[in-house]
Amino acid sequence: MALIVQKYGGTSVGDPDRICNVARRVSRWHKEGHQVVVVVSAMSGETDRLIALARKVNPEPTEREMDMLLATGEQTTIALTAMALNGMGVPAVSLTGAQAGIQTDGIHTKAKIANITPKRVHEFLDAGNVVIVAGFQGESTTGNITTLGRGGSDLTAIALAAVLKASVCQIYTDVDGVYTADPRKVRNTTKIAELSYDEMLELASLGAKVMQARSVEFAKKFGVVFEVRSSFNDNEGTIIREENKSMEHVVVRGVSVQPDQAKVTIAGVPDKPGVAARIFSSLAEASLNIDMIVQNVSLAGTTDITFTINKDDLARARKVIDPVVAEVGAREYTAKDGISKLSVVGIGMRSHGGVAATMFRALSEAGVNVQMISTSEIKISVVVDQETAIQGAQAVHDAFGLESKGKPFTPNAGIAGATAPALAAT
Repeated sequence: MALIVQKYGGTSVGDPDRICNVARRVSRWHKEGHQVVVVVSAMSGETDRLIALARKVNPEPTEREMDMLLATGEQTTIALTAMALNGMGVPAVSLTGAQAGIQTDGIHTKAKIANITPKRVHEFLDAGNVVIVAGFQGESTTGNITTLGRGGSDLTAIALAAVLKASVCQIYTDVDGVYTADPRKVRNTTKIAELSYDEMLELASLGAKVMQARSVEFAKKFGVVFEVRSSFNDNEGTIIREENKSMEHVVVRGVSVQPDQAKVTIAGVPDKPGVAARIFSSLAEASLNIDMIVQNVSLAGTTDITFTINKDDLARARKVIDPVVAEVGAREYTAKDGISKLSVVGIGMRSHGGVAATMFRALSEAGVNVQMISTSEIKISVVVDQETAIQGAQAVHDAFGLESKGKPFTPNAGIAGATAPALAAT
């Protein structure tokens, strides 16, 4: 008998029929003698509906009350899922995040898990119940309901799997694994059999919507091996685990596109110590997450600093930047949305060259202009116009032979002088 943690996303529990489908799937595991903990998201579209509802009564609701409201989405699903299982003769109990012992810090809408005391979960499991836990939520040390941010149900499942020492952690979604690119936007994608934590983390943080990035970080920290698979079939999914030598044989694992980005350029910044720190400290104090940063070479004692930010945060960023520009003595700033970040990811990039050259050549031949570039050991990201992002992703996907019947990418093929050290310095 194993202890299994399963997570079902919003599309998997999107209506009563799909909730019953989940219940039938869970009942099979329970009848085989396994202890099962099920984490569920709100029904598809419910969170957006609740946000719209809040804004109809108050365009700027407090974050505390937003957490109180949004937590009800998952609470609806846990009750319905438990009811469906009970109707099938399977004993099931629903628990909110707080009831499951999930304690968080006090940051509303983006809380971090501080501790989990799953006493009640163990009690109900030992009594023979399936335990249905509301994802995305917990309780602060001061007794307030908190939520974990978009995709927070993934984090709930991974954290519970870690603390319960689960034998299996399965993340069920509407696709049967992680693909080389989004199969809804890029043609001829291929399902990936296994990924390292670092690769999955990069793909998740770069726009792949299969997993929340924080949940992958948590899985890596606590060594939780998990599988991403579909709730609509029984196909094998994608296993995410610690990297091994065989994973390095694949140079590029996948291509991702992160839409709805904005680019801010602060021009004429005095080139002296402390100025950049002042700019980014102000943005950090406003809880604004900055992504790519590029600083030009200093000319006549001034430089330009460009960074990207989520488009939804641009209005808040303007309120911070306006006074800071004047304070540091910069000339002006400009802000532009309608851009996307296109990335290639693969741990094999650490030991193989030619990746950057292949990517830029593919984008050039597709007529996609590159505005910014950022690299790491296992990632190359570029900023492009949003309207050309998918076109660029398709070109790059094909160039690396990631299509289902494509020719695999050969490092350095036809690229004079391309080496691994050259890529690292790109």
